[in-house]
Amino acid sequence: MLVDRARLQAIRALCRTMPRFRAGKRLWSQADDRELRRTFPHTDTATLAQQLRRTYTSTCGRAAKLGLHKSAAYLARHRRTGANRLRTCGAPFRFQPGHVSANKGLRRPGYAPGHMKETQFKKGGLPRNYMPVGSTRTCDGYVYVKVADVRYVPYTVNWLPLHIIEWERVNGPLPAGHALAFRNHDRTDLRLENLECITRRELMARNSVHNLPAPLKQTVQLLGALNRQLRRRTRDAEQDRRSA
Repeated sequence: MLVDRARLQAIRALCRTMPRFRAGKRLWSQADDRELRRTFPHTDTATLAQQLRRTYTSTCGRAAKLGLHKSAAYLARHRRTGANRLRTCGAPFRFQPGHVSANKGLRRPGYAPGHMKETQFKKGGLPRNYMPVGSTRTCDGYVYVKVADVRYVPYTVNWLPLHIIEWERVNGPLPAGHALAFRNHDRTDLRLENLECITRRELMARNSVHNLPAPLKQTVQLLGALNRQLRRRTRDAEQDRRSA
């Protein structure tokens, strides 16, 4: 849905009132840099980021760009504090030499009273949603086929896109830097004549916002800028609340 002209003008006016923001990113001012140079060498970075209403990553990146480092006194104090903490933290709860496990001597499976033995997993049992090799499923509109049954591996090892398998069965391996596109935009239509091998560059150009009509493209860009500003201001307000 397109927004009306008055709303577009209001969005532009809102963006013009935020001179320290560009493309959704809060810029570092000279005052921020001076404060960072003054406090970074001897202040905890997380605390400093909260004071400057920045993220930890942004503060570290800016300090690196300015060539800032922690002072020798800060590093010595930090190392000493960390070493002492490692020596004392959790000491009362550590296993001591000669400790006997609480479940030593218990027989499994089925050692507990009740119906544990009847309800526990049996050796060789399969979950209820198990699907054998050759099964198909749909994810994000794409059809996947199960080609292997290897346990404890990423999803992409056992399941592969069926349209790529069908295309490679006739044309060989898919070239590097290429992708398959559906001519009729139907991801379930796996006919070879519906599949088209294109470069990633061509795929990006097809999915670009610049292919939209000018009013719609402008609306998408302005709404994106507005959402970025809202997220930024919400995060800054949350940091101010925590530091108060």
